[in-house]
Formats: sequence, C-alpha cells, structure tokens
Amino acid sequence: MNFLILTNKMPYPPNDGGCIGTLVMINGLKKLGHNVTVFAMNTHKHNFNIENLPQELKENIEWYSCYVDTSINPPEMLYNLLFSNIPYNAKRFISKTYKSKLIDILKKKTFDIVHLEGLYLYPYISSIRKNSEALIAFRAHNVEQEIWKRTVRNQSPSIKRVYNRILSLRMQRFEKKSLKNVDLLVPLTERDGYILDFLGNRSPVHVAPIGIDIEELKVSNTQPPHNTVYYIGALDWTPNQEGLLWFVEKVWGLVLKEYPEAQFHIAGRNAPASLKHKLNRKNIIFHGSVENAHDFVQQYNIMITPLLTGSGMRVKLIEAMAFRKPIVSTYIGAEGIVNVNETYMYLAHNETEFANYVIDLLKNPNKCKLLGENARNYIEKNFDNSTIINGLVEFYKQQIRKQKNND
Repeated sequence: MNFLILTNKMPYPPNDGGCIGTLVMINGLKKLGHNVTVFAMNTHKHNFNIENLPQELKENIEWYSCYVDTSINPPEMLYNLLFSNIPYNAKRFISKTYKSKLIDILKKKTFDIVHLEGLYLYPYISSIRKNSEALIAFRAHNVEQEIWKRTVRNQSPSIKRVYNRILSLRMQRFEKKSLKNVDLLVPLTERDGYILDFLGNRSPVHVAPIGIDIEELKVSNTQPPHNTVYYIGALDWTPNQEGLLWFVEKVWGLVLKEYPEAQFHIAGRNAPASLKHKLNRKNIIFHGSVENAHDFVQQYNIMITPLLTGSGMRVKLIEAMAFRKPIVSTYIGAEGIVNVNETYMYLAHNETEFANYVIDLLKNPNKCKLLGENARNYIEKNFDNSTIINGLVEFYKQQIRKQKNND
C-alpha cells in the first residue's frame, strides 16, 4: 500500500510524545514493506533538515518538508480573536506554501491512504479531495477540546482564562467539523474513540495506540539509586508545566517530610526561565534537555506523571513501563492505559495520595520491582508495535475493499 503521512511538525528527533508516536508508526509501516511518503511542517519549535535524517530513516521512506511560521504573533492573535471563528492555535498551521507543495505531491503519486497526524491538518482536506482518490484517515492523538476544557477549569479567573474559554469553544466547533470530513478515524485509545463518536464521528473507527518496538528497546541491567524520583516531558507544553508545578508545590514537600534523602530529577526541553526558577527547591535537580531520553530514564528509579489536564495517552509512560519502572500518576496522566491501578502502577486522586504512593515505593524496593515487572509484561502483551501496525493495515485494507465494492 502507498501511504502519505502529513504532520504539523517534524517527527524527528523523537523528543516528545507526538514525534515518537508518529515515527513509530512510520517505521512500523516501512518494516511491513509498505511505501511511505512523509510531508512534514518545519516550524520554529520543531525544525530539522531532512538531509540530516539517519540513514535508516531515509531507506524506503520518501521525505518532504516545508517551513511554516507558527510563532505567536500578538497583532495576528488579536485580529483572529475579533474577526475569525477558527481557533488561533489551529490558524497558525494554515500555510499556502504547505498547501501548494501538498498538491504537487498528490499529483505526482497515487496513494491509498492519506494519514493526517493530528487535528491541525484538517484545513488541507479539501485540497486532498480535489487531487487524490485516497481514503483520508484522521489519527487523533487526543481530544483537543478536552484539553482546553480542562485547562479553563483549572485556571483562576483572569483575562487569560476568558481568552482560553473562547479558544475552547472554537476548538469544540473546529473538532466537530473535522470529524464530518474524514473517511476513517484512528484514535489512540478506546476512551478517545467513544468521546469522538459522541461528538459526531460517523466514520469507521480503529483504535491504534502508540506501540513499542520491544526487541529494539535496550534495557540496562544496572539498578538506579533507589532514592530517586524522575520526570521527563516537553516543558514548553502548558499541561506539563502545570502538572510539574503542582507536584513540586503540593506533593514534593510531603515526600521529603517522610523521606528526606529523596532526590527529584527533571528533564525537559524549552523550559521557560520562570519555570526553572520555581523548580529551584530542595533536593530537585533540573537537567533541562537531555541528549538521550532512554539513558536519562534508566538512571533513576520512580517515574511520576502528575498531569492535571491533557488528553490522549502519554508515550513516556508507555516507555517507562517497558523499562520496568515503578510509576505514580494521576488518573488523567494514565488515560488510555486501562485497569492498571496498583498492579502495573499507582494512580492518585489528590496530592496526599500521590505523595503517599511515592513514599511507599521509596520505602519498599520490592514493591518497585514487582510493579516494574508487571508493567513490562503489560506492555509486551498490549503495546507491541508490529501487532498494532498489522491491525491498522488490515483495517485500512478492509475499508479500501468496501470503497471499491461501493463504487
């Protein structure tokens, strides 16, 4: 089959969950022998020259890129607020240059599936329809409007909250409209699939979570210091900033009170100076952007996922489970990973519960080991990438056959 993957950011290097999820799918399709073409937006936050891609990613994958200026422009933001119904965070990804190059690619080659990696590719559907007979699949990494609803709910009354409320309402309309214009829906979790169906999706659905290449995952045999807790995530994403600050301000002090020798290690790219200042606390070590995320993860013991807003699934959580890590998460942080509490990880409702779980693991190495082994077994059973991609391809083949029969 011939696949065209459209992305609103370069999926390489794989330094956040969205990039990892896209790259894992691209590699999975390639390994199955399919023809894969990728057309990515290069933005100021995710900028990478495709000429510098590793050789293994250039083999049997055709890459195209186009620079799109997605930087926030205050005058443009104000104009959008007053005279547009399109949410500004979606408007920033609309580009005449990207549209023109997309049309050229569609005219040069025939595709079976055009894969939209996320909601912000929706404005290009009309161009795809006019220039290709391929089925359009929308891979929903999360439910965007849910992120914004939760963000507004957790904010104190302010002008920013009023603006985000408007953005949230526009995002609801934008997302609902997109669901009516795609042929196939591919959510990462069953939960997201149910929500998107409720919001108006009528297209065939296939749940395809982000997988792990188990055989390629190199797990160290060295035991990390037991008194260490760690966090890793993109720190230019508001939900990550919010959750991390909640943990530092509400939870970490409770942990230190019971376990004073605990250390908290934080890694993440693009942290604003104001966030770095707030992380300057007792027994907290901020590493910033790390060269190799897998190496960082294996240096420390307990992973935390203190997410308070957001949607979809957390790739870093899946990877940590594959690395046999004991994990403490909020329920929102572990969405998409079902029936895991107290068997594969600990899930907390509030700061006291979160702190108690971390303390319990710090005091009980055997519990850490048991949770880690259970987590690894869970990943092997439910998140093997080759199995997930095989299932996705069979779904696509079935839908293509139905289309031909209807014609």
